[in-house]
Amino acid sequence: MQWEKNIPYLEEAYISARPRGMDDDIPVGVLGLNGGDKEMILAFAREVAGNTDPKRKDKTDSLLISHKGKLIFESYYRRGRQNLPHFQMSITKSYTAFALGRAMQLGYLTMDDLNKPVVGFLKEVDQSKLVEGADKVTLAEALNMHSGVKLTREKIMKYKGNPELLEGQKQIQAYFEDSNPIPPAPRKFGYKAADPAMIMQVLEVLVPGSAEDFIRKELMGRMGITEYAWQDDTSGLPKSAAGSSFRSRDMLKFGMLIRDKGKWKGEQLIPATFMKRAVSPISLGWGTNYYGYFCWHRTLRHNGKEYPSIELRGALGQFVFIFPNQDLIVVATAHGVMTMLREIPERIIPAFTE
Repeated sequence: MQWEKNIPYLEEAYISARPRGMDDDIPVGVLGLNGGDKEMILAFAREVAGNTDPKRKDKTDSLLISHKGKLIFESYYRRGRQNLPHFQMSITKSYTAFALGRAMQLGYLTMDDLNKPVVGFLKEVDQSKLVEGADKVTLAEALNMHSGVKLTREKIMKYKGNPELLEGQKQIQAYFEDSNPIPPAPRKFGYKAADPAMIMQVLEVLVPGSAEDFIRKELMGRMGITEYAWQDDTSGLPKSAAGSSFRSRDMLKFGMLIRDKGKWKGEQLIPATFMKRAVSPISLGWGTNYYGYFCWHRTLRHNGKEYPSIELRGALGQFVFIFPNQDLIVVATAHGVMTMLREIPERIIPAFTE
Protein backbone atom coordinates (compact mmCIF):
# COMPACT_ATOMS: atom_id res chain seq x y z
CA MET A 1 0.00 0.00 0.00
CA GLN A 2 2.83 2.42 0.85
CA TRP A 3 4.43 2.24 -2.60
CA GLU A 4 1.09 2.99 -4.25
CA LYS A 5 1.14 6.46 -2.71
CA ASN A 6 4.02 7.24 -5.07
CA ILE A 7 2.08 6.36 -8.22
CA PRO A 8 1.56 9.63 -10.12
CA TYR A 9 -1.93 10.67 -11.13
CA LEU A 10 -2.85 9.87 -14.72
CA GLU A 11 -2.64 12.95 -16.91
CA GLU A 12 -5.81 11.79 -18.64
CA ALA A 13 -8.38 9.21 -17.56
CA TYR A 14 -8.65 5.99 -19.55
CA ILE A 15 -12.30 5.36 -20.40
CA SER A 16 -13.38 2.51 -22.65
CA ALA A 17 -16.88 1.42 -23.65
CA ARG A 18 -15.29 -1.42 -25.62
CA PRO A 19 -12.77 -3.15 -23.29
CA ARG A 20 -10.00 -5.17 -24.92
CA GLY A 21 -9.76 -8.92 -24.55
CA MET A 22 -6.66 -9.67 -22.48
CA ASP A 23 -6.50 -13.48 -22.62
CA ASP A 24 -7.38 -13.45 -18.92
CA ASP A 25 -10.61 -15.50 -19.05
CA ILE A 26 -12.77 -12.37 -18.83
CA PRO A 27 -15.19 -12.18 -21.79
CA VAL A 28 -15.59 -8.67 -23.18
CA GLY A 29 -18.41 -6.85 -24.91
CA VAL A 30 -19.56 -3.37 -25.87
CA LEU A 31 -21.42 -0.93 -23.65
CA GLY A 32 -24.82 -0.22 -25.18
CA LEU A 33 -24.68 -3.07 -27.68
CA ASN A 34 -24.38 -5.66 -24.89
CA GLY A 35 -26.48 -3.77 -22.37
CA GLY A 36 -26.55 -0.50 -20.49
CA ASP A 37 -27.30 3.08 -21.42
CA LYS A 38 -24.02 4.17 -22.97
CA GLU A 39 -24.55 7.90 -22.59
CA MET A 40 -25.55 7.62 -18.92
CA ILE A 41 -22.44 5.61 -18.05
CA LEU A 42 -20.07 7.79 -20.07
CA ALA A 43 -21.52 10.94 -18.51
CA PHE A 44 -20.91 9.48 -15.07
CA ALA A 45 -17.38 8.42 -16.04
CA ARG A 46 -16.57 11.95 -17.18
CA GLU A 47 -17.80 13.29 -13.85
CA VAL A 48 -15.61 10.79 -12.01
CA ALA A 49 -12.63 11.81 -14.10
CA GLY A 50 -13.08 15.45 -13.12
CA ASN A 51 -9.51 16.64 -12.99
CA THR A 52 -6.21 15.22 -11.76
CA ASP A 53 -5.78 17.49 -8.77
CA PRO A 54 -4.67 15.27 -5.82
CA LYS A 55 -6.56 17.61 -3.47
CA ARG A 56 -9.86 16.88 -5.22
CA LYS A 57 -12.36 15.06 -3.01
CA ASP A 58 -13.06 12.37 -5.63
CA LYS A 59 -10.19 9.88 -5.45
CA THR A 60 -11.70 7.09 -7.53
CA ASP A 61 -9.02 5.02 -9.29
CA SER A 62 -11.02 2.57 -11.39
CA LEU A 63 -14.54 1.64 -12.42
CA LEU A 64 -15.43 -1.55 -14.30
CA ILE A 65 -18.84 -2.90 -15.30
CA SER A 66 -19.73 -6.44 -16.37
CA HIS A 67 -23.20 -7.30 -17.68
CA LYS A 68 -24.50 -10.77 -18.47
CA GLY A 69 -21.02 -12.24 -18.18
CA LYS A 70 -19.18 -9.68 -20.33
CA LEU A 71 -16.94 -6.80 -19.31
CA ILE A 72 -18.52 -3.89 -21.19
CA PHE A 73 -16.96 -0.86 -19.51
CA GLU A 74 -13.49 -0.27 -18.11
CA SER A 75 -11.98 2.96 -16.81
CA TYR A 76 -8.97 4.12 -14.82
CA TYR A 77 -8.37 7.44 -13.09
CA ARG A 78 -5.71 9.04 -10.88
CA ARG A 79 -3.61 6.21 -9.41
CA GLY A 80 -5.55 3.45 -11.15
CA ARG A 81 -3.68 1.26 -13.64
CA GLN A 82 -4.91 -1.75 -15.56
CA ASN A 83 -1.67 -3.66 -14.97
CA LEU A 84 -0.99 -2.76 -11.31
CA PRO A 85 -2.58 -4.21 -8.16
CA HIS A 86 -4.57 -1.81 -6.00
CA PHE A 87 -4.50 -2.07 -2.21
CA GLN A 88 -7.47 -3.83 -0.65
CA MET A 89 -8.73 -3.11 2.83
CA SER A 90 -11.61 -5.18 4.24
CA ILE A 91 -12.27 -6.94 0.93
CA THR A 92 -9.35 -9.06 2.12
CA LYS A 93 -11.80 -10.58 4.60
CA SER A 94 -13.96 -11.77 1.70
CA TYR A 95 -10.97 -13.35 -0.04
CA THR A 96 -10.14 -15.11 3.24
CA ALA A 97 -13.65 -16.59 3.38
CA PHE A 98 -13.34 -17.79 -0.21
CA ALA A 99 -10.00 -19.45 0.62
CA LEU A 100 -11.75 -21.41 3.37
CA GLY A 101 -14.46 -22.31 0.88
CA ARG A 102 -11.81 -23.58 -1.51
CA ALA A 103 -10.42 -25.79 1.27
CA MET A 104 -13.93 -27.15 1.77
CA GLN A 105 -14.27 -27.99 -1.92
CA LEU A 106 -11.05 -30.01 -1.67
CA GLY A 107 -12.33 -31.95 1.33
CA TYR A 108 -10.32 -30.39 4.16
CA LEU A 109 -13.50 -29.47 6.05
CA THR A 110 -17.28 -29.69 5.67
CA MET A 111 -20.22 -27.37 6.18
CA ASP A 112 -20.89 -29.17 9.46
CA ASP A 113 -17.37 -28.28 10.61
CA LEU A 114 -18.34 -24.61 10.52
CA ASN A 115 -20.42 -25.22 13.63
CA LYS A 116 -17.42 -26.53 15.56
CA PRO A 117 -15.38 -24.38 18.01
CA VAL A 118 -12.38 -22.55 16.58
CA VAL A 119 -10.08 -23.75 19.37
CA GLY A 120 -10.81 -27.36 18.48
CA PHE A 121 -8.75 -26.88 15.31
CA LEU A 122 -5.86 -25.03 16.98
CA LYS A 123 -3.94 -27.56 19.06
CA GLU A 124 -1.32 -25.06 20.24
CA VAL A 125 -3.91 -22.95 22.06
CA ASP A 126 -3.92 -23.67 25.80
CA GLN A 127 -7.63 -23.97 26.54
CA SER A 128 -7.06 -23.96 30.30
CA LYS A 129 -6.19 -20.24 30.10
CA LEU A 130 -9.14 -19.06 28.02
CA VAL A 131 -11.80 -16.68 29.24
CA GLU A 132 -15.30 -17.94 29.84
CA GLY A 133 -17.11 -18.68 26.59
CA ALA A 134 -14.04 -18.69 24.33
CA ASP A 135 -14.23 -22.44 23.81
CA LYS A 136 -17.72 -22.07 22.37
CA VAL A 137 -16.92 -19.68 19.49
CA THR A 138 -17.47 -21.48 16.18
CA LEU A 139 -16.05 -20.99 12.71
CA ALA A 140 -19.47 -19.89 11.46
CA GLU A 141 -19.70 -17.25 14.18
CA ALA A 142 -16.24 -15.93 13.33
CA LEU A 143 -17.13 -15.80 9.62
CA ASN A 144 -20.19 -13.75 10.52
CA MET A 145 -18.41 -11.40 12.97
CA HIS A 146 -20.12 -12.86 16.02
CA SER A 147 -17.16 -14.19 18.02
CA GLY A 148 -17.84 -11.81 20.89
CA VAL A 149 -14.11 -11.23 21.41
CA LYS A 150 -13.39 -7.84 22.94
CA LEU A 151 -10.06 -6.61 24.26
CA THR A 152 -9.51 -3.51 26.35
CA ARG A 153 -7.40 -0.72 24.88
CA GLU A 154 -4.73 -1.44 27.48
CA LYS A 155 -4.36 -5.03 26.31
CA ILE A 156 -4.37 -4.01 22.66
CA MET A 157 -1.51 -1.60 23.30
CA LYS A 158 0.40 -4.33 25.13
CA TYR A 159 0.41 -6.47 22.02
CA LYS A 160 1.22 -3.57 19.71
CA GLY A 161 4.36 -3.02 21.72
CA ASN A 162 5.23 -6.72 21.81
CA PRO A 163 4.30 -8.26 18.44
CA GLU A 164 6.26 -11.41 19.22
CA LEU A 165 3.45 -12.33 21.62
CA LEU A 166 1.19 -12.80 18.59
CA GLU A 167 3.37 -15.15 16.55
CA GLY A 168 1.68 -18.28 15.23
CA GLN A 169 -1.30 -19.53 17.20
CA LYS A 170 -0.34 -17.25 20.08
CA GLN A 171 -2.40 -14.68 18.20
CA ILE A 172 -5.60 -16.60 18.91
CA GLN A 173 -4.38 -17.47 22.40
CA ALA A 174 -4.15 -13.73 23.04
CA TYR A 175 -7.64 -13.01 21.72
CA PHE A 176 -9.28 -15.77 23.73
CA GLU A 177 -7.19 -15.35 26.88
CA ASP A 178 -7.28 -11.57 27.19
CA SER A 179 -10.79 -10.90 25.90
CA ASN A 180 -13.56 -9.87 28.20
CA PRO A 181 -15.73 -12.89 29.06
CA ILE A 182 -17.58 -14.02 25.94
CA PRO A 183 -21.36 -14.32 26.35
CA PRO A 184 -23.25 -17.33 25.01
CA ALA A 185 -24.80 -17.19 21.55
CA PRO A 186 -26.59 -15.35 20.11
CA ARG A 187 -24.08 -12.52 20.45
CA LYS A 188 -24.06 -9.04 18.99
CA PHE A 189 -22.49 -8.29 15.63
CA GLY A 190 -18.98 -6.93 16.19
CA TYR A 191 -16.82 -5.89 13.24
CA LYS A 192 -13.21 -6.58 14.21
CA ALA A 193 -9.91 -8.06 13.01
CA ALA A 194 -9.98 -10.96 15.47
CA ASP A 195 -12.65 -12.91 13.60
CA PRO A 196 -10.95 -13.17 10.18
CA ALA A 197 -7.66 -13.92 11.97
CA MET A 198 -9.32 -17.01 13.46
CA ILE A 199 -10.33 -18.19 9.99
CA MET A 200 -6.83 -17.71 8.58
CA GLN A 201 -5.34 -19.63 11.52
CA VAL A 202 -7.74 -22.54 10.96
CA LEU A 203 -6.98 -22.53 7.23
CA GLU A 204 -3.28 -22.79 8.08
CA VAL A 205 -3.76 -26.02 10.04
CA LEU A 206 -6.29 -27.60 7.68
CA VAL A 207 -4.48 -27.40 4.35
CA PRO A 208 -1.23 -29.06 3.30
CA GLY A 209 1.73 -26.70 3.32
CA SER A 210 0.90 -23.16 4.39
CA ALA A 211 -2.18 -20.98 4.05
CA GLU A 212 -0.14 -18.62 1.89
CA ASP A 213 0.86 -21.38 -0.54
CA PHE A 214 -2.66 -22.77 -0.59
CA ILE A 215 -4.19 -19.40 -1.43
CA ARG A 216 -1.64 -18.79 -4.19
CA LYS A 217 -2.00 -22.23 -5.79
CA GLU A 218 -5.55 -23.40 -5.13
CA LEU A 219 -7.52 -20.15 -5.25
CA MET A 220 -5.62 -17.44 -7.09
CA GLY A 221 -3.78 -19.85 -9.35
CA ARG A 222 -6.98 -21.59 -10.41
CA MET A 223 -8.46 -18.24 -11.39
CA GLY A 224 -5.40 -17.09 -13.29
CA ILE A 225 -4.60 -14.40 -10.72
CA THR A 226 -0.83 -14.01 -10.51
CA GLU A 227 -0.14 -10.29 -10.15
CA TYR A 228 -1.23 -9.71 -6.58
CA ALA A 229 0.29 -9.04 -3.16
CA TRP A 230 -0.71 -10.17 0.32
CA GLN A 231 1.03 -8.81 3.40
CA ASP A 232 2.04 -10.90 6.40
CA ASP A 233 0.32 -10.47 9.74
CA THR A 234 2.20 -10.35 13.05
CA SER A 235 1.33 -14.04 13.40
CA GLY A 236 3.42 -14.82 10.34
CA LEU A 237 0.33 -15.83 8.37
CA PRO A 238 -1.25 -13.76 5.60
CA LYS A 239 -3.25 -10.81 6.90
CA SER A 240 -6.97 -11.46 6.89
CA ALA A 241 -8.71 -8.23 7.91
CA ALA A 242 -6.93 -6.09 5.29
CA GLY A 243 -3.59 -6.05 3.53
CA SER A 244 -3.91 -7.55 0.05
CA SER A 245 -3.56 -5.88 -3.35
CA PHE A 246 -5.30 -6.92 -6.57
CA ARG A 247 -5.81 -5.60 -10.07
CA SER A 248 -9.31 -4.37 -10.85
CA ARG A 249 -9.85 -7.05 -13.48
CA ASP A 250 -8.91 -9.71 -10.94
CA MET A 251 -11.38 -8.21 -8.47
CA LEU A 252 -13.98 -8.69 -11.19
CA LYS A 253 -13.13 -12.40 -11.24
CA PHE A 254 -14.36 -12.72 -7.66
CA GLY A 255 -17.63 -11.13 -8.71
CA MET A 256 -17.83 -13.67 -11.53
CA LEU A 257 -17.12 -16.47 -9.05
CA ILE A 258 -20.05 -15.32 -6.91
CA ARG A 259 -22.27 -14.89 -9.98
CA ASP A 260 -21.57 -18.48 -11.02
CA LYS A 261 -22.19 -19.92 -7.54
CA GLY A 262 -18.58 -20.84 -6.84
CA LYS A 263 -17.70 -22.07 -10.33
CA TRP A 264 -14.81 -20.81 -12.42
CA LYS A 265 -14.71 -21.80 -16.08
CA GLY A 266 -17.13 -24.61 -15.29
CA GLU A 267 -15.07 -26.02 -12.41
CA GLN A 268 -16.55 -25.90 -8.90
CA LEU A 269 -13.83 -24.06 -6.96
CA ILE A 270 -16.01 -23.35 -3.93
CA PRO A 271 -19.04 -25.43 -2.88
CA ALA A 272 -22.28 -23.83 -4.03
CA THR A 273 -23.73 -24.33 -0.54
CA PHE A 274 -20.83 -22.45 1.05
CA MET A 275 -20.97 -19.63 -1.50
CA LYS A 276 -24.72 -19.25 -1.07
CA ARG A 277 -24.29 -18.98 2.68
CA ALA A 278 -21.34 -16.60 2.36
CA VAL A 279 -23.30 -14.04 0.36
CA SER A 280 -26.61 -14.43 2.21
CA PRO A 281 -27.95 -11.80 4.64
CA ILE A 282 -27.36 -13.99 7.70
CA SER A 283 -27.50 -11.23 10.29
CA LEU A 284 -27.97 -7.48 10.52
CA GLY A 285 -24.73 -5.55 10.73
CA TRP A 286 -25.88 -1.97 11.03
CA GLY A 287 -28.55 0.18 9.41
CA THR A 288 -29.86 -1.74 6.41
CA ASN A 289 -26.57 -3.58 5.90
CA TYR A 290 -26.65 -7.35 6.41
CA TYR A 291 -23.67 -9.65 6.74
CA GLY A 292 -22.86 -13.16 5.55
CA TYR A 293 -19.42 -14.77 5.67
CA PHE A 294 -17.22 -11.66 5.41
CA CYS A 295 -19.55 -10.37 2.65
CA TRP A 296 -22.19 -7.65 2.81
CA HIS A 297 -25.78 -7.73 1.54
CA ARG A 298 -28.15 -4.81 0.98
CA THR A 299 -31.46 -4.26 -0.73
CA LEU A 300 -31.11 -0.99 -2.62
CA ARG A 301 -34.09 1.10 -3.65
CA HIS A 302 -34.41 3.31 -6.70
CA ASN A 303 -37.58 4.85 -8.14
CA GLY A 304 -39.75 2.63 -5.99
CA LYS A 305 -38.05 -0.62 -7.01
CA GLU A 306 -35.82 -2.92 -4.95
CA TYR A 307 -32.44 -4.24 -6.07
CA PRO A 308 -30.72 -6.91 -3.94
CA SER A 309 -26.97 -6.32 -3.85
CA ILE A 310 -24.09 -8.57 -2.75
CA GLU A 311 -21.13 -6.41 -1.79
CA LEU A 312 -17.44 -6.92 -1.06
CA ARG A 313 -16.25 -3.72 0.60
CA GLY A 314 -12.97 -2.13 1.57
CA ALA A 315 -12.39 1.08 3.49
CA LEU A 316 -11.10 3.98 1.37
CA GLY A 317 -13.22 2.79 -1.55
CA GLN A 318 -12.63 -0.71 -2.94
CA PHE A 319 -15.85 -2.45 -3.97
CA VAL A 320 -17.21 -5.43 -5.85
CA PHE A 321 -20.99 -5.14 -6.23
CA ILE A 322 -23.05 -8.01 -7.63
CA PHE A 323 -26.67 -7.34 -8.62
CA PRO A 324 -28.07 -10.84 -9.28
CA ASN A 325 -31.41 -9.74 -10.72
CA GLN A 326 -29.73 -7.49 -13.29
CA ASP A 327 -26.83 -9.92 -13.93
CA LEU A 328 -24.59 -6.96 -13.23
CA ILE A 329 -21.16 -6.72 -11.57
CA VAL A 330 -19.51 -3.39 -10.73
CA VAL A 331 -15.92 -3.02 -9.53
CA ALA A 332 -14.51 0.20 -8.13
CA THR A 333 -11.27 1.21 -6.43
CA ALA A 334 -10.27 4.45 -4.73
CA HIS A 335 -7.61 5.71 -2.36
CA GLY A 336 -9.51 7.77 0.13
CA VAL A 337 -13.26 8.02 -0.37
CA MET A 338 -16.33 5.78 -0.15
CA THR A 339 -18.51 7.74 -2.59
CA MET A 340 -19.09 4.73 -4.84
CA LEU A 341 -21.02 3.06 -2.04
CA ARG A 342 -23.73 5.61 -2.80
CA GLU A 343 -23.03 6.40 -6.44
CA ILE A 344 -23.09 2.84 -7.80
CA PRO A 345 -26.78 2.38 -6.97
CA GLU A 346 -27.66 5.98 -7.85
CA ARG A 347 -25.79 6.30 -11.14
CA ILE A 348 -25.20 2.81 -12.52
CA ILE A 349 -28.34 0.82 -11.70
CA PRO A 350 -30.58 3.26 -13.68
CA ALA A 351 -28.42 2.69 -16.76
CA PHE A 352 -29.36 -0.98 -16.71
CA THR A 353 -32.97 -0.78 -15.59
CA GLU A 354 -34.57 2.24 -17.23
